[in-house]
Amino acid sequence: MSIRIAALSDATPISELIQLSLRQHVLPTIAPQAHEMLLNSMSAQSIAKYLNQGYRYHVAESAAGDIIGVIGMKENSHLYHLFVHDDHHGKGLSRQLWETAKEVCIQHGNPGQFTVNSALNAERVYLAFGFQRIDGIRHREGMVDVPMMLHLAEVIRADKCVTF
Repeated sequence: MSIRIAALSDATPISELIQLSLRQHVLPTIAPQAHEMLLNSMSAQSIAKYLNQGYRYHVAESAAGDIIGVIGMKENSHLYHLFVHDDHHGKGLSRQLWETAKEVCIQHGNPGQFTVNSALNAERVYLAFGFQRIDGIRHREGMVDVPMMLHLAEVIRADKCVTF
């Protein structure tokens, strides 16, 4: 398994992985009227648009070259997507993807503050990463999520140590 920065040519396999995970884990937790909107926002065209707009995606590939996990970061601070194929749950892949994306964001100037809008069934993963709720469960146009934030106490850079 390896983790690399995603290319525009990865938009379709990223979308396929995300949509499979959405159907299995997220759609059952939200209102039916939000299903199509959410699936469309994760289409190959949407993923390509995000990549073209500067969202940074990393993908985890199996030894066979299949994308088995993905993380997408918006504006160097918002964890926008994190999905791992069911066959690879419980093996630490989400954490590896998160640590990779977090480090790259810090290298690109993030001072140690991150946000995520967690699906209800993913909250425990983000809590394990150190995120905390900043509000209760939100219900917006059929979508249900939990806004969360992570403040790193210390970010070590090659030239200095920054404490918050």
